[in-house]
Amino acid sequence: MSLILKQPITGPAAWRGADLAGDTTWLHPLSRESVAEIDAALAHVKAQGLRFPHFGKEDFPLKALEPELQRWADELENGRGFLALRGLPVERYTDDDINTVYYGLGLHLGQPVCQNPRGERIGTVMNVGDASDKNTRVYETNLYLPYHSDPSDVVGLLCVRKAKAGGLSSLVSVAAIYNEILEKHPEYLGLYYRPLYFAHLCEPLPSLSPIFSHHQGKLSCRYLRQYIELGHEIRQQPLSRVEIEALDLFDTVMHQPSIRLDMMLEPGDLQFANNYAVLHSRNDFQDDADPARHRKMLRLWLKMPNARALAPEFPGRNGFPAPGEPASA
Repeated sequence: MSLILKQPITGPAAWRGADLAGDTTWLHPLSRESVAEIDAALAHVKAQGLRFPHFGKEDFPLKALEPELQRWADELENGRGFLALRGLPVERYTDDDINTVYYGLGLHLGQPVCQNPRGERIGTVMNVGDASDKNTRVYETNLYLPYHSDPSDVVGLLCVRKAKAGGLSSLVSVAAIYNEILEKHPEYLGLYYRPLYFAHLCEPLPSLSPIFSHHQGKLSCRYLRQYIELGHEIRQQPLSRVEIEALDLFDTVMHQPSIRLDMMLEPGDLQFANNYAVLHSRNDFQDDADPARHRKMLRLWLKMPNARALAPEFPGRNGFPAPGEPASA
């Protein structure tokens, strides 16, 4: 088990939403030249007769944009852990074009991984599920989506359409949550380092992972309370009273208004977040009566070449194995 970190975390990863009020250095508008290069890469894929997802990084060339993409990858791992790009012209792309462009950008940041056993590399985030079924994935409803991490190094969200109302995106820094608990409730810290059963970690049955892990100088987190509770229910291992108290405290801290950073993703915005350093959420939303105008987000799970080393008791998760391949971290 990794040693419990007993000093506050400093540096850019320990941001608080209140400290970023009026600061938009995390938002990177795409220049006219960058959009032109993306369009040229899209044309290059089409000219070769290729379609998503059957092409590689070299088929979607972004020579001029590559240095900036690498700076963004470094920011995700060694900086604040999140960023947003603005200005992808989704309104003039077909659905196939959007998939190709999004996947192509993903190939230059990392490696897109499968999001379900069918091998899908881009997930569609829309209100299509039964909210009354506890096994329904939360992102498939229009309900409030609690703060959580996804089973990949980095998660990307591309906004294709906004909701009629609501759907505000929200991020919180894992380091900020940790510092708050360390300062005011250090007696609970050890509980977050103990393994719990998590459902929906791309495995048939819930598997064990701690919430916090400190390894080689970096703090990592894995969290979604609903999936912890479901995991323990499936495994018939009820959470103890003190574990429930610890989860209650975690939830209280991460919902403090001063910690979170809210943003409304506009059509053409791409948000990327490091799943070990940032938890993400969104509020509930109302769709338009016209199904063609329903809120639509596209999700990428990326395995990153510059990802941090993880402790043995905090196994890496990078999506589902591709169909026909064995499971691996």
